[in-house]
Amino acid sequence: MNIEEFREYCLSLEGVYEKMPFPNVADKYSRDVLCFYVSDKWFCFVNIEVFDFCCIKCDPDESVELRARYVGITPGWHMNKKYWISVHFNQDVPDNKIRELVKKSYDIVVNGLTKKEREKLSASNTREFYT
Repeated sequence: MNIEEFREYCLSLEGVYEKMPFPNVADKYSRDVLCFYVSDKWFCFVNIEVFDFCCIKCDPDESVELRARYVGITPGWHMNKKYWISVHFNQDVPDNKIRELVKKSYDIVVNGLTKKEREKLSASNTREFYT
């Protein structure tokens, strides 16, 4: 998987948009971080220049199991280690597993939205479908 394929997959999820929220930080690595959002909450981020790993939300119990199974899954970089994992590309985590974990991260965030935010998300996608 490359950055274009990864980005395309993330943007294919319902209501997702992207932005680079750290343009003025001193750390070059952080300036090149692209975040994927649903509503106003991020569920994934990746460095677009290095493309070494993505950081995603994860169920804490599953996180422990995943880190035990894959060398390429580590605690989330710069994030709460209980709820976030870093999934390294080009290691032992297959691309289809990475996509599955990104989707689970997206689902965790969507399920945490308020009812009003979820309804707005569904309504905006219905309008796009019919226009």
